[in-house]
Amino acid sequence: MRLRLRSGALAAGCLLAEALGVALFLRGFFPLPVRSLPRGEARAQPPAEPAPPGPGIASNWTKIPPPLFRKVVIVLIDALRDDFVFGSKGKQFMPYTTQVIEKGTSYSFIAEAKPPTVTMPRIKALMTGSIPGFIDVVVNLNSPALMSDNLIWQAKAAGKRIIFYGDDTWVKLFPKHFVEYDGTTSFFVSDFTEVDDNVTRHLDRVLKREDWDLLILHYLGLDHIGHMTGPNSPLVGPKLREMDNVLKKIHISLLSKEGEASLPSLLVVCGDHGMSETGSHGGSSEDEVHTPLLFISSAFEKRSGPLTQLELVQQTDLASTLAVGLGLPISRNNVGNIILPVVGSKTMREQLRFLHMNGFQLSTLLQENTPAYEKDLGYEQFKIAEKSHGNWIKLYLEGNNSEILLNLGKKVLKQYLEALRTLSSSLSKQVAQYDMYSMMVGTVIVMEVLLLLFLSVPKALSSRAEFEVPLSPPLFSLLFYLMCLMLCAVHVIVCTSAESLCYFCSMSWLTAVGVMMLISALMCGILSAVGKILENSRLPLKNPGASSSSWSEVDVLILAGTIGHVLSLGASSFIEEEHQTWYFLINTLCLALCQELCRNHFLLKECDLQLGTTMKQNFDSIGEASECKNIDVQAASNSKLGKAASSAEFVKGSDKWISLASPWIILICCRLLRSLNQTGVQWAHRPDFGHWLTSSEHKSELSVLAAISLVMIFVLVQRRCSLVSKIAMALGLLGVYSYRAAIGNVIFPWQHDSKDISKGITEARFVYVFVLGIVFTGTKDLLKSQVISADSSVKSTGLWEVYSGLVLLSALLFRPHNLPVLVFCLLIQTMMTKYIWRPLKFDAAQITIMHYWFGQAFFYFQGNSNGIATVDVSAGFVGLESYVEIPAIFLTAFATYAGPLLWAIHLLCYLSSEVSR
Repeated sequence: MRLRLRSGALAAGCLLAEALGVALFLRGFFPLPVRSLPRGEARAQPPAEPAPPGPGIASNWTKIPPPLFRKVVIVLIDALRDDFVFGSKGKQFMPYTTQVIEKGTSYSFIAEAKPPTVTMPRIKALMTGSIPGFIDVVVNLNSPALMSDNLIWQAKAAGKRIIFYGDDTWVKLFPKHFVEYDGTTSFFVSDFTEVDDNVTRHLDRVLKREDWDLLILHYLGLDHIGHMTGPNSPLVGPKLREMDNVLKKIHISLLSKEGEASLPSLLVVCGDHGMSETGSHGGSSEDEVHTPLLFISSAFEKRSGPLTQLELVQQTDLASTLAVGLGLPISRNNVGNIILPVVGSKTMREQLRFLHMNGFQLSTLLQENTPAYEKDLGYEQFKIAEKSHGNWIKLYLEGNNSEILLNLGKKVLKQYLEALRTLSSSLSKQVAQYDMYSMMVGTVIVMEVLLLLFLSVPKALSSRAEFEVPLSPPLFSLLFYLMCLMLCAVHVIVCTSAESLCYFCSMSWLTAVGVMMLISALMCGILSAVGKILENSRLPLKNPGASSSSWSEVDVLILAGTIGHVLSLGASSFIEEEHQTWYFLINTLCLALCQELCRNHFLLKECDLQLGTTMKQNFDSIGEASECKNIDVQAASNSKLGKAASSAEFVKGSDKWISLASPWIILICCRLLRSLNQTGVQWAHRPDFGHWLTSSEHKSELSVLAAISLVMIFVLVQRRCSLVSKIAMALGLLGVYSYRAAIGNVIFPWQHDSKDISKGITEARFVYVFVLGIVFTGTKDLLKSQVISADSSVKSTGLWEVYSGLVLLSALLFRPHNLPVLVFCLLIQTMMTKYIWRPLKFDAAQITIMHYWFGQAFFYFQGNSNGIATVDVSAGFVGLESYVEIPAIFLTAFATYAGPLLWAIHLLCYLSSEVSR
């Protein structure tokens, strides 16, 4: 029995199986982080001081040490890069902060943030001391309440009064924790001023009050400027000066009230993440992970001169440091270390007490997450330091004040710091453990589906487009049951011996058996397809002359390139630099196409003409002998002469040399595009033409380039549009330039400065009207071709107008320096269509793969990469007055994947225009 599946049904089934495999892999790759006890059980009694050796001596210090500071103010400046404070920009635009750093009572550090460097995971790291995983990037848009133990919850449980102003992500993470708050949306990135003014307007009133213990301010303006205009924008300096004035106001106010209080206050200045050279964040470059961390308080010693070298600390260290500063328990999930200089002014006993609490918390977390914790080097070091601490306490309680006590205290301090570093390093590696079993099951399903699709391509592209699936051969039935039993046995062994919880093992047995049956069925289908191919290869050919066809160099390249790219994704370095793979493939494809064009123009010209003459004579002689048999020799003659005639036509006309030059012109275009945007990881920091254009000194050059690009876009896209769509396209492209001029990216010839900068909402909406109008016109033609008349020309025109509308939308969302990417995209599509694809008469499969290759290459030509740091968030807010989730997500996704999407829609346009073939 054989089941016949249409290619569409086969593709749908494979898509469902592929989705299951990808879901299992992602669930194993993004597991829930390893956590300690639930938050409600977190306020256990703090550890007592280590017991001194010997009888009769015991320490009575069992409580949490009292707070070191009366009030704490945390100023978090979003996307504050370390060189914005410690570099030349800090000296120029933040003079007060620089003076405090160099000559004031402060400690300065560079805090290293772990990727992903986006806001919500960084807030979690700052307040819990833990390292969030990459799954937090997904929930960054809609932050749920933080249920694990954290500094804010501990402060509220201890009766601390907390006030918050700024990014509303805090309000979502810590609901009902603040006695007073005012949240501002973090996603409306075109707002540079109001988002910060809404925070600062509360300062004068709050700083005069005494009814709070912890004040948190989260400023977003600098991050928004980075997203819109980059770190070298002229808007960065004024924003840093504004932040400097805020810090000056807070510091002076805290100092003015310290005479009335017994304890000093503390001002903490930090950033959640840095900012890349393109103004974005999310990756692991030095500019994105290094942020300043300042502790300013009168309790510290006054500095005597400028900083020579800044100490590097971890961002997670802030949670434990603030906990002891506020007299709170250290969060149970913390993997950070106390920053010792902040508590360095306290007595030796207090410092050792703080470090012991930190070490005890880290060792407890290690015990809860590592079965063999006793063999861990950090745990052994902590036990040694704890024992030495007990000896120090014995001397201290005996009243020994000699040099021995001081030296032993310094030794214990050093031992604790070494143990804390090792424990923190061990825990950082175990915070998120990969679920390898789920990942392997998902990978097996994905690879089986891909192999089955590869084997079914010849059948799917045949005239019948059917795929035969054998259901009842005994061999495969037996194999199916044996594979099911073997996989179920492996599942039982893995799930009963796994030390940690596995997601696939936690699923019901019925579901697990179903997945095993799917894997077995896919394997049987693959073996059946391979057997069928081998069987057909051994059969004698009925018509060898008609069936013998050799693959061209283009066919071999397409197959080898596609398989090679898939295999390259097994290495992380190839994923990081995937753009290099696509650049190589399209360059090689251009050379192969050049060879194919030369062959058809020169080498096959005489051969085709001779073949046509010989075939014509043969058919004429056969025709005379076949008249009595009613054989339509004329039709056969015409079909056989088709390709010879097409080659003869191919070499005629004035387009011959343009056709030969086309691959070389495309190569030149691709080389220019590579120089426009550096991407990837290793060379992303290198200067490129895009950085030169976006600098404030070259705004005139950028304006000229943008204007020329918009004119070229109109010339290339209007050729197949209706008159109404041509007018709409021209006005829309004019609106694109007006929008960029309104927001200050480019200038009009009569403009001498860019003082009148706005959000460009009116201009952007003006363009949206024309985009919708052109898309609506194209959709109307498509419906007309389907419902009223089956005219392929109407359908082709409708698809092209929809494509033109999306080109206009891309021009609006692309940054001005990226408009040449759109021009070259349209130019390459035009040249390939007219001078390569149609003359060489490639089939649908070849054309589809070529579109896919160029689409992937143009994804990277835009400046994108496989890291989230290159996503242009500002595109999601073009024409919006406030944050609207659905349009913002759609516009951001469209701007990011515009390259592949435009090539995919162009493929539809091309195939619809070639319906006669």
